[in-house]
Amino acid sequence: MIKPVLALSIAGLLFSPAIKADTLLGLYIGADAWRTSTEGGFANTDKLQTLNFDDKTQASYYIALEHPIPVLPNARIQHTPLTANGSTGLSSNLSLNNTTFLQGTDIKNQVDLTSTDYILYYELFDNSLISLDLGVNAKYIKGDVYIKDTITGVAAGESVSKILPTAYAAATIGLPLTGLELFANGSYMTYDDNTIYDVQAGIAYALVDNIAIDVRLRAGYRAVNIKLDNVDSLYTDIDFNGAFVGLELHF
Repeated sequence: MIKPVLALSIAGLLFSPAIKADTLLGLYIGADAWRTSTEGGFANTDKLQTLNFDDKTQASYYIALEHPIPVLPNARIQHTPLTANGSTGLSSNLSLNNTTFLQGTDIKNQVDLTSTDYILYYELFDNSLISLDLGVNAKYIKGDVYIKDTITGVAAGESVSKILPTAYAAATIGLPLTGLELFANGSYMTYDDNTIYDVQAGIAYALVDNIAIDVRLRAGYRAVNIKLDNVDSLYTDIDFNGAFVGLELHF
């Protein structure tokens, strides 16, 4: 008799939405400080070479709204600057906006993009032990890249503005009696020779957890890759990777 009762109790914890789900509206607001290491390159052709970029700390912000109406998706918006600059001695010719920078030229290179995610998702599970979300993301990549010859001062830039549809998934696993959660989420898309992924994973600790507000300290690792194939005449293959720490408020 004990085993069936125990099994039913565990199943109730896993699949009951009453423990953690928002009965009216749940608002999540978060901000992260992300220390990025940037690798890759850009050009007007697919002949890319690796450019040097300095590490940089940049911020990421998000807001999400969840509700109890099953047929309507929840919504999340996340905004992340993707910026980096550095100096490179070119190992081969590089073309940008009808300007060719010759092999051996010392250049200043800069990438200044923003990534804004417009996500609609459904909660498949939502309780104190496990949550799982699936949805779609319209990832809006906007900004420019820039190169300047350090000797002659000749410069060239190229702009890009594109909405790229991606799949979205998120999962959280609670660690009972610890105040800790493991979390992971990400977006992914690939078609033709274009690839976008934006994934992160980490651990969160509940600093405040009551009926009015939850405050969680988050830390983890995030990786973003933007590989564009002739999008607005631009080719890129750039990785942004690094650790982050942040706070999340849940009302």
